[in-house]
Amino acid sequence: MTEKKKNGGALLGAAFLMATSAIGPGFLTQTSTFTGQYQASFGFVILVSVILAAVAQLNIWRVLCVTGLHGQEVANKLLPGLGYLVSVLIVFGGLVFNIGNVGGGALGFNTLLGIPTKVGYILAGALAIAVFLFKNAKNAMDTITKVLGAAMIIVIFIVIIIVKPPVGSAIKNTFVPSEGVTNLIPAILTLLGGTVGGYITFSGAHRLIDAGITGEKNLKEINKSSVMGMLIAAVVRIFLFLAVLGVVVKGVTLDASNPAADAFRQGAGEIGYRFAGLVLLCAAITSIIGAAYTSVSFLKTFNKKIEENENKVIIVFIVISTAIMFILGNPAVLLVLAGAVNGLILPITLAICLIASQKKSIMGENYHHPKILLILGIVVVILTAYLGVNTFISQLGKLL
Repeated sequence: MTEKKKNGGALLGAAFLMATSAIGPGFLTQTSTFTGQYQASFGFVILVSVILAAVAQLNIWRVLCVTGLHGQEVANKLLPGLGYLVSVLIVFGGLVFNIGNVGGGALGFNTLLGIPTKVGYILAGALAIAVFLFKNAKNAMDTITKVLGAAMIIVIFIVIIIVKPPVGSAIKNTFVPSEGVTNLIPAILTLLGGTVGGYITFSGAHRLIDAGITGEKNLKEINKSSVMGMLIAAVVRIFLFLAVLGVVVKGVTLDASNPAADAFRQGAGEIGYRFAGLVLLCAAITSIIGAAYTSVSFLKTFNKKIEENENKVIIVFIVISTAIMFILGNPAVLLVLAGAVNGLILPITLAICLIASQKKSIMGENYHHPKILLILGIVVVILTAYLGVNTFISQLGKLL
């Protein structure tokens, strides 16, 4: 395989890994719930959150891939010990969200094939583990995320054709929402956290670093991969929005426990319900893979043994996630706590990368970070910090 073809595969794989890490069971529920709530105006929420997410993504990927350092290494160079704190936050968030992803996989199996939930937990975990049993697990990971990501897009598009959403109204409201903009701000910030929060932003960047696609000479490819990942996640979000919009505009109220599956069922009957199961299953499996790979990538630079046995550690990570879900059934308290912690991770990690981008000791003497990215990055840090602190306080209040 030529170097160019190998790099091309890794660039596309990194984009899909980032996108499919973002497109988990929570992503599907969020999008369906907000579409039911705001209808066509949710298009504006998607537009703004995609722009803000792209700012976060481009800043973080540039800093990490130019330096060739993982997120925790950049943090430790900035302030010794900070990388360990970031790693603890991300690994905790990644583990707990992976428990939720395993639950989403079981729900997907149940919706698609009627498989009992307990069996579904094991199957979801086993499918994700199978990827890391391959000798070249990273190539297998690239392939599975591309295939399952493409499957989600195709299936949701078929449902769009069946439900015939009001596309004209959706386009108009994307730029001029009929719902007041101030009413849409909480949804924008929630979507931003769900698309680039926690471990998600780092998944693709760490994949490129592992593939050796680093340094200023590769900036064009790094940016292209980053934007591609955002666009893939945005396409799935837009398609899902249109599919659900085609149902809710008819006055249908969605089942809050599984809004995406309910929308597909009410819009396209039993076949739609099975399609929802397939989408949920693809979303869950790719998110389990992304969360496990990225969480372990935050540990491997601290210990040579972890780096040498990376695939085995990833498998253990998935086994623990699956076991906890199997034993506890629905670890609601853990998920709430992880959600609160996850909200704090993006402003912390983005701020670290923005500060690092201005330090020649980290970036090199000749690197110049684009001023517009820096300014917009600061805006995203302020917005997400505000949301993160509010979420953390409110969620902590529920737990105490």
